[in-house]
Amino acid sequence: MLTRDVADGIHLIQHAYTNAYLVEGGGEVMIVDTGLPAAQHAISSAVRSLGYGPGSVSAIVLTHGHFDHTGTAAKLRTEFRAPILAHPADHYIAAHPYRYAHERPRLEYPVRFPAALRCLGAMTLAGAWMVRGVSDVLELAPDSGATLPGAPDLLATPGHTAGHVALHFPERGAVICGDALVTLNPYTGQTGPQIVSGAATANSAAALDSLQVLAGTGAPLLLPGHGDPWTQGAEAAVEQALAKGAS
Repeated sequence: MLTRDVADGIHLIQHAYTNAYLVEGGGEVMIVDTGLPAAQHAISSAVRSLGYGPGSVSAIVLTHGHFDHTGTAAKLRTEFRAPILAHPADHYIAAHPYRYAHERPRLEYPVRFPAALRCLGAMTLAGAWMVRGVSDVLELAPDSGATLPGAPDLLATPGHTAGHVALHFPERGAVICGDALVTLNPYTGQTGPQIVSGAATANSAAALDSLQVLAGTGAPLLLPGHGDPWTQGAEAAVEQALAKGAS
Protein backbone atom coordinates (compact mmCIF):
# COMPACT_ATOMS: atom_id res chain seq x y z
CA MET A 1 0.00 0.00 0.00
CA LEU A 2 1.28 3.46 -0.90
CA THR A 3 -0.20 6.85 -0.02
CA ARG A 4 1.27 10.07 -1.37
CA ASP A 5 0.42 13.63 -2.33
CA VAL A 6 0.23 14.00 -6.11
CA ALA A 7 -1.18 17.52 -6.58
CA ASP A 8 -2.40 20.42 -4.48
CA GLY A 9 -4.94 18.86 -2.14
CA ILE A 10 -5.05 15.54 -4.05
CA HIS A 11 -3.75 12.35 -2.45
CA LEU A 12 -3.21 8.96 -4.09
CA ILE A 13 -3.77 5.62 -2.35
CA GLN A 14 -2.39 2.63 -4.26
CA HIS A 15 -3.38 -0.87 -3.18
CA ALA A 16 -3.26 -4.09 -5.21
CA TYR A 17 -2.45 -2.19 -8.41
CA THR A 18 -5.64 -0.14 -8.04
CA ASN A 19 -5.87 3.56 -7.21
CA ALA A 20 -8.17 5.64 -5.04
CA TYR A 21 -7.89 9.39 -4.49
CA LEU A 22 -8.73 11.87 -1.76
CA VAL A 23 -9.48 15.44 -2.84
CA GLU A 24 -9.59 18.28 -0.31
CA GLY A 25 -11.36 21.59 -0.64
CA GLY A 26 -13.49 23.97 1.39
CA GLY A 27 -12.77 22.17 4.66
CA GLU A 28 -14.07 18.87 3.28
CA VAL A 29 -12.71 15.86 1.44
CA MET A 30 -14.14 13.53 -1.16
CA ILE A 31 -13.10 9.99 -1.96
CA VAL A 32 -12.77 9.23 -5.66
CA ASP A 33 -13.03 5.48 -6.35
CA THR A 34 -12.69 3.03 -3.49
CA GLY A 35 -10.45 0.17 -4.59
CA LEU A 36 -10.93 -3.44 -3.56
CA PRO A 37 -12.21 -4.74 -0.20
CA ALA A 38 -8.75 -5.06 1.35
CA ALA A 39 -8.11 -1.36 0.73
CA GLN A 40 -10.73 -0.20 3.21
CA HIS A 41 -8.35 0.29 6.14
CA ALA A 42 -5.82 2.17 3.99
CA ILE A 43 -8.45 4.56 2.64
CA SER A 44 -10.12 5.09 6.01
CA SER A 45 -6.77 5.70 7.72
CA ALA A 46 -5.72 8.17 5.03
CA VAL A 47 -8.97 10.12 5.40
CA ARG A 48 -8.56 10.33 9.16
CA SER A 49 -4.85 11.17 8.95
CA LEU A 50 -5.82 14.28 6.99
CA GLY A 51 -8.12 15.29 9.84
CA TYR A 52 -11.48 14.31 8.38
CA GLY A 53 -14.23 12.09 9.70
CA PRO A 54 -18.01 11.66 9.57
CA GLY A 55 -19.54 14.95 8.55
CA SER A 56 -16.51 16.23 6.69
CA VAL A 57 -16.37 13.58 3.94
CA SER A 58 -18.69 15.25 1.45
CA ALA A 59 -19.00 12.46 -1.12
CA ILE A 60 -17.72 9.17 -2.46
CA VAL A 61 -17.47 9.63 -6.22
CA LEU A 62 -17.12 6.69 -8.61
CA THR A 63 -15.54 7.29 -12.00
CA HIS A 64 -17.39 4.10 -12.98
CA GLY A 65 -19.09 1.12 -11.39
CA HIS A 66 -16.62 -1.74 -11.82
CA PHE A 67 -15.86 -3.99 -8.83
CA ASP A 68 -12.32 -2.68 -8.36
CA HIS A 69 -13.63 0.86 -7.96
CA THR A 70 -16.67 0.11 -5.79
CA GLY A 71 -14.96 -2.47 -3.56
CA THR A 72 -15.11 -0.50 -0.30
CA ALA A 73 -17.82 2.03 -1.20
CA ALA A 74 -20.55 0.48 0.95
CA LYS A 75 -18.38 0.29 4.06
CA LEU A 76 -16.93 3.77 3.59
CA ARG A 77 -20.42 5.18 3.15
CA THR A 78 -21.43 3.66 6.48
CA GLU A 79 -18.26 4.77 8.25
CA PHE A 80 -18.25 8.37 7.05
CA ARG A 81 -21.99 8.88 6.40
CA ALA A 82 -21.20 10.14 2.92
CA PRO A 83 -23.31 9.72 -0.22
CA ILE A 84 -22.07 7.70 -3.18
CA LEU A 85 -22.30 9.43 -6.57
CA ALA A 86 -21.93 7.95 -10.06
CA HIS A 87 -23.20 8.59 -13.55
CA PRO A 88 -26.70 7.11 -13.91
CA ALA A 89 -25.53 4.84 -16.74
CA ASP A 90 -23.27 3.05 -14.24
CA HIS A 91 -25.73 2.68 -11.36
CA TYR A 92 -26.65 -0.85 -12.46
CA ILE A 93 -23.00 -1.95 -12.56
CA ALA A 94 -22.36 -0.40 -9.14
CA ALA A 95 -25.21 -2.48 -7.75
CA HIS A 96 -24.14 -5.63 -9.67
CA PRO A 97 -20.36 -5.22 -9.99
CA TYR A 98 -19.76 -8.42 -11.98
CA ARG A 99 -22.47 -7.81 -14.56
CA TYR A 100 -20.72 -5.49 -16.96
CA ALA A 101 -20.26 -5.45 -20.69
CA HIS A 102 -16.85 -6.43 -22.06
CA GLU A 103 -15.69 -7.12 -25.59
CA ARG A 104 -13.38 -10.10 -25.08
CA PRO A 105 -13.29 -13.20 -22.85
CA ARG A 106 -11.43 -12.47 -19.62
CA LEU A 107 -9.88 -15.90 -19.18
CA GLU A 108 -7.75 -15.64 -22.31
CA TYR A 109 -5.64 -12.79 -20.96
CA PRO A 110 -3.47 -14.60 -18.38
CA VAL A 111 -2.60 -17.11 -21.12
CA ARG A 112 -1.78 -14.46 -23.71
CA PHE A 113 -0.13 -12.09 -21.23
CA PRO A 114 1.61 -13.96 -18.36
CA ALA A 115 2.86 -10.62 -17.02
CA ALA A 116 -0.73 -9.93 -15.99
CA LEU A 117 -0.68 -12.72 -13.40
CA ARG A 118 1.06 -10.55 -10.80
CA CYS A 119 -1.59 -7.82 -11.09
CA LEU A 120 -4.56 -10.16 -11.28
CA GLY A 121 -3.22 -12.30 -8.42
CA ALA A 122 -2.80 -9.28 -6.15
CA MET A 123 -6.28 -8.05 -7.01
CA THR A 124 -7.74 -11.48 -6.26
CA LEU A 125 -6.03 -11.57 -2.86
CA ALA A 126 -7.40 -8.08 -2.18
CA GLY A 127 -10.94 -9.39 -2.59
CA ALA A 128 -11.68 -8.90 -6.28
CA TRP A 129 -14.26 -11.70 -6.18
CA MET A 130 -15.90 -10.61 -2.93
CA VAL A 131 -17.22 -7.16 -3.78
CA ARG A 132 -20.70 -6.26 -2.61
CA GLY A 133 -22.66 -4.01 -4.89
CA VAL A 134 -23.92 -0.62 -3.75
CA SER A 135 -27.48 0.58 -4.26
CA ASP A 136 -29.00 3.98 -3.45
CA VAL A 137 -26.29 5.62 -5.53
CA LEU A 138 -27.00 9.27 -6.28
CA GLU A 139 -26.72 10.90 -9.68
CA LEU A 140 -23.41 12.44 -10.66
CA ALA A 141 -24.79 15.10 -12.99
CA PRO A 142 -22.76 17.38 -15.30
CA ASP A 143 -23.13 20.26 -12.83
CA SER A 144 -22.42 18.22 -9.68
CA GLY A 145 -18.78 19.23 -9.65
CA ALA A 146 -19.57 22.73 -8.42
CA THR A 147 -20.58 21.33 -5.04
CA LEU A 148 -17.66 18.92 -4.65
CA PRO A 149 -14.24 19.63 -3.06
CA GLY A 150 -11.94 21.16 -5.66
CA ALA A 151 -14.94 22.02 -7.88
CA PRO A 152 -13.94 19.64 -10.68
CA ASP A 153 -15.25 19.81 -14.22
CA LEU A 154 -16.97 16.47 -14.83
CA LEU A 155 -16.02 15.01 -18.20
CA ALA A 156 -18.05 12.31 -19.93
CA THR A 157 -15.54 9.68 -21.10
CA PRO A 158 -17.65 6.68 -22.15
CA GLY A 159 -16.23 3.50 -23.60
CA HIS A 160 -14.72 1.61 -20.70
CA THR A 161 -18.28 1.76 -19.34
CA ALA A 162 -21.25 3.69 -20.68
CA GLY A 163 -21.21 6.12 -17.77
CA HIS A 164 -17.49 6.59 -17.21
CA VAL A 165 -16.60 10.08 -15.92
CA ALA A 166 -13.28 11.86 -15.42
CA LEU A 167 -12.72 14.75 -13.01
CA HIS A 168 -10.71 17.76 -14.22
CA PHE A 169 -9.26 20.20 -11.69
CA PRO A 170 -8.06 23.09 -13.90
CA GLU A 171 -6.61 25.16 -11.06
CA ARG A 172 -4.63 22.15 -9.84
CA GLY A 173 -3.49 21.05 -13.30
CA ALA A 174 -4.80 17.52 -12.83
CA VAL A 175 -7.35 15.07 -14.18
CA ILE A 176 -8.50 12.00 -12.25
CA CYS A 177 -9.18 9.88 -15.31
CA GLY A 178 -10.19 6.58 -13.74
CA ASP A 179 -9.96 3.83 -16.35
CA ALA A 180 -10.52 6.12 -19.33
CA LEU A 181 -6.72 6.06 -19.56
CA VAL A 182 -4.37 3.97 -17.42
CA THR A 183 -0.62 3.63 -17.14
CA LEU A 184 -0.84 -0.02 -16.08
CA ASN A 185 -3.18 -2.44 -17.82
CA PRO A 186 -4.10 -5.14 -15.27
CA TYR A 187 -5.07 -7.59 -18.02
CA THR A 188 -1.72 -7.48 -19.83
CA GLY A 189 0.72 -6.17 -17.23
CA GLN A 190 1.88 -3.59 -19.77
CA THR A 191 2.78 -0.08 -18.63
CA GLY A 192 2.46 3.28 -20.31
CA PRO A 193 -0.61 5.28 -21.37
CA GLN A 194 -3.34 3.07 -22.83
CA ILE A 195 -6.97 2.06 -22.54
CA VAL A 196 -7.91 -1.04 -20.56
CA SER A 197 -8.19 -4.31 -22.49
CA GLY A 198 -11.44 -5.57 -23.97
CA ALA A 199 -11.65 -8.00 -21.06
CA ALA A 200 -13.11 -5.12 -19.04
CA THR A 201 -13.97 -2.48 -21.64
CA ALA A 202 -17.45 -2.31 -23.11
CA ASN A 203 -16.57 -0.41 -26.28
CA SER A 204 -12.91 0.09 -27.16
CA ALA A 205 -13.67 2.33 -30.15
CA ALA A 206 -15.64 4.68 -27.92
CA ALA A 207 -12.90 4.53 -25.28
CA LEU A 208 -10.32 5.59 -27.85
CA ASP A 209 -12.59 8.43 -28.98
CA SER A 210 -12.97 9.61 -25.38
CA LEU A 211 -9.23 10.10 -25.11
CA GLN A 212 -9.65 13.34 -27.05
CA VAL A 213 -11.69 14.69 -24.13
CA LEU A 214 -8.69 14.12 -21.86
CA ALA A 215 -6.31 15.66 -24.39
CA GLY A 216 -8.57 18.69 -24.60
CA THR A 217 -7.97 19.52 -20.96
CA GLY A 218 -4.30 20.23 -21.61
CA ALA A 219 -3.68 19.08 -18.05
CA PRO A 220 -0.04 18.53 -17.06
CA LEU A 221 -1.00 15.63 -14.75
CA LEU A 222 -3.19 12.58 -15.33
CA LEU A 223 -4.18 10.41 -12.37
CA PRO A 224 -5.28 6.97 -13.61
CA GLY A 225 -7.24 4.18 -11.98
CA HIS A 226 -4.31 1.80 -12.42
CA GLY A 227 -0.62 2.65 -12.59
CA ASP A 228 1.46 5.65 -11.63
CA PRO A 229 0.52 9.27 -12.28
CA TRP A 230 1.43 10.58 -15.72
CA THR A 231 3.37 13.84 -15.48
CA GLN A 232 4.17 14.56 -19.13
CA GLY A 233 0.89 16.15 -20.14
CA ALA A 234 -2.47 14.91 -21.34
CA GLU A 235 -1.72 15.38 -25.03
CA ALA A 236 1.39 13.19 -24.88
CA ALA A 237 -0.46 10.50 -22.93
CA VAL A 238 -3.30 10.41 -25.43
CA GLU A 239 -0.90 10.28 -28.37
CA GLN A 240 0.75 7.20 -26.89
CA ALA A 241 -2.56 5.56 -26.00
CA LEU A 242 -3.94 6.06 -29.49
CA ALA A 243 -0.78 4.61 -30.99
CA LYS A 244 -1.12 1.55 -28.77
CA GLY A 245 -4.78 1.06 -29.63
CA ALA A 246 -7.03 -1.67 -28.19
CA SER A 247 -5.90 -5.00 -26.76
